[in-house]
Amino acid sequence: MEMTPDFQAGQIVSLEHGDRRLYAEVIQVVVSRQLCWVRPLLLVAFTQETPLITDLRDASDLLWSVNLFEPALDTEVISFLSQVLAKEPKLGYASVAKQHLNQFIHEIWQAQKESSEC
Repeated sequence: MEMTPDFQAGQIVSLEHGDRRLYAEVIQVVVSRQLCWVRPLLLVAFTQETPLITDLRDASDLLWSVNLFEPALDTEVISFLSQVLAKEPKLGYASVAKQHLNQFIHEIWQAQKESSEC
């Protein structure tokens, strides 16, 4: 049986898929079900010289497999958050951000489903 990562409430974790990484704050770890309840903060796409950062602070919380998350580096998160906080949110941006998050989560779900079928 896999060890459950020892995440604490308030800790920033990341979930990587392809060239993108989701950063989220841990709300609670549900050890009995191997799940992590997180509040999304940022989705960062490393497709260009300058990473493309999507602010997800208005998105819905997620309940996802705890074993897919890894601890995020504070220095990395602080750098991305400071860039987001420096900008004024654009009107209608929240719904676009939520679409980005939904697409990212769907892709991870598909990849997990395909790997479990093999």
